[in-house]
Amino acid sequence: MSVLPLVFTSGWASGINAYAVVLLLGLFGVTGVSDEVPEALQRTDVLIAAGVLFLCEAVADKIPYVDSVWDAFHTVIRPLSGAVVGALLAGQSGSLPDLAAGAVGGTTALLSHFVKAGTRMAINTSPEPASNVVASTLEDLGVAGVVTFAMFNPVAAAVITALLLLAGLVVVFFLGSRIRRFLRRRAQRREERRIAGREPGPPG
Repeated sequence: MSVLPLVFTSGWASGINAYAVVLLLGLFGVTGVSDEVPEALQRTDVLIAAGVLFLCEAVADKIPYVDSVWDAFHTVIRPLSGAVVGALLAGQSGSLPDLAAGAVGGTTALLSHFVKAGTRMAINTSPEPASNVVASTLEDLGVAGVVTFAMFNPVAAAVITALLLLAGLVVVFFLGSRIRRFLRRRAQRREERRIAGREPGPPG
């Protein structure tokens, strides 16, 4: 069977939380849940690194504004991770060229990352921090659930993923005004810090 549905699903999940995807796939391979997981993802050093970085993300992702800085830093990392995981999965099965799989995984990860980052910008226009915790927890649970489901029913998981991605893009489109408000506020704070740094201090 084609590995494309699993590549698509893992790409979407990588755009939300790349470290969770690597950790989950690696654990599924090590424990024998799936024989489609490449050996590279089952290495002990990879699992340890993914676990530590997942814990870091679990904390940073729940703090207002810190989550958006974290997202900005991962604009390259998440799509790249989706592309690499996709290529590895394709190479493991031999049913899809590595380059094509990497393109699918990377593109899907980029789109889902755009949805995640845009949604967080909109959430950060709200003064209360609870929404960040709720959003982060739902994202983590969604990634875990979809990736696990994909191990047993990759086609159905890919359909669910496609619907989630489409719904997310629609939501971000309608949250455009709040996202622009967040960007203006961040630019204003940056300008205030720049001006404050140029102002002379009080005389000694």
